[in-house]
Amino acid sequence: MTDRKFVFMNMLWRFAERIGAQGVSFLVSVILARFLLPEEYGVVSLIMVFTSILSLFIDAGFKNALIQKKDADQLDYSTVFYFNVGMGILLYLVMFGAAPAIARFYGEYTLVPYIRVMSLTLILGGINGVQQAIVAIRMQFKRFFYATLGGTLVSAAVGIWMAYRGYGAWSLIVQRLVNQTMDTVILWITVRWRPSLAFSADRLKPMFAYGSKIFLSSLMNNATTKLASLLIGLFYSAEELAYYEKGNHIPDLLIANVQTSVQSVLMPVIAKQQDERAEVRIILRRSIMTSSYIIFPCMTGLAACAAPLVRLLYTEKWNIMIPYMQIFCIAYMPWLIHTANLQVIQALGYSDIFLKIELIKQGLDFVLILVALPHGPLVLAEAYALEALIAFFINAYPNKKLVDYGCREQMRDICPVLLLSIFMGVCVLAVGQLPLADIWKLLLQVISGVAVYFGGSVIFKLESFTYMLKFAGDFFRRK
Repeated sequence: MTDRKFVFMNMLWRFAERIGAQGVSFLVSVILARFLLPEEYGVVSLIMVFTSILSLFIDAGFKNALIQKKDADQLDYSTVFYFNVGMGILLYLVMFGAAPAIARFYGEYTLVPYIRVMSLTLILGGINGVQQAIVAIRMQFKRFFYATLGGTLVSAAVGIWMAYRGYGAWSLIVQRLVNQTMDTVILWITVRWRPSLAFSADRLKPMFAYGSKIFLSSLMNNATTKLASLLIGLFYSAEELAYYEKGNHIPDLLIANVQTSVQSVLMPVIAKQQDERAEVRIILRRSIMTSSYIIFPCMTGLAACAAPLVRLLYTEKWNIMIPYMQIFCIAYMPWLIHTANLQVIQALGYSDIFLKIELIKQGLDFVLILVALPHGPLVLAEAYALEALIAFFINAYPNKKLVDYGCREQMRDICPVLLLSIFMGVCVLAVGQLPLADIWKLLLQVISGVAVYFGGSVIFKLESFTYMLKFAGDFFRRK
């Protein structure tokens, strides 16, 4: 199997894992939305503000450090494993003790048992971190497929049954806990690695020197992202937070699938090629052009179809989430470009540059949140979209020097796809004005959007479209 085919197959497995798992999760969320109230979703969202941030402390950047390190061995893996498990237990005890204070902070005194049960995911996150790193290093992403899909299917059945039986927010909490438990168990079964009874502080120090910068960057990014949710829950209501989070859900679902696939495979590939800068430039350019060709029309089309889609999936009680969904579609358009640029910086070992970039972006994000907060949750979403667009220039700037592929070159490559996507979006919006039932309107919008986009790709001979056709042809001929 050639290197290119090997990389492509691993990316396909990672993508299949995300699509399978998130596809099932999406169907479950649609079903649960019909049983549960928006405020019940809001309660779980409040807890996740804390657990998602604390989960970063468990890994502390060591998973990326293991992937980036050229000669990681059993002692490195075991050391990181015991660190992760210890942090997971410690942080669970912190959340257990802090649960009453968090409940008082929000004025939601029923949160205490919810927090204490949901925080068990912190311990599970410490147990499976090294297995995830090993899968990435060995490029064995088929194992992620089995682990994630197995956990998703079992947890889906549990969540739906509990919601049907009237357990409310508990159905969401138990679903997440079962999902991560199954994911951890299956990874331990399929990944043939076990920790040794050994721990080395000397091995931890150099990995911490690299990983700590990645950790701080992730912490700041996650904190400012969750800050908006925390402030909405504090100054507005759990119901309004539910509309904000639910509007983010579908765009995030689409982006997360592709982003995780690209990110998981791209970093170990570039790390192995880090001494060949010309080859890294080619990988970066192809990644940006291909991902833009896929994501730009998806996000544009989703924004144009948001109204009939929300009414069909969630019923009219969720109509308030429609403008949130449209704004988040715009915000997520450049995300895969962000991912590709940042993965190059990380894989080449420049975690200090990575940290500086995140400091600049999070400072900007913090200012935008403070300015937008008095004007309501919808303006907070708009501020998030503005920061995402500005971040393109911040993330791309260092790669001009590192691999000779900066903002100007990237803009030149993605502009044709962007313009065609905007034209397609206008056409889809026009179709949406037809006096039809939502189901027929949505179907016609999808068909017209696909026809316009692929027709335009052929007429204007877009490089990304031509490359993907050629690559697919070569791939299947070799197979």
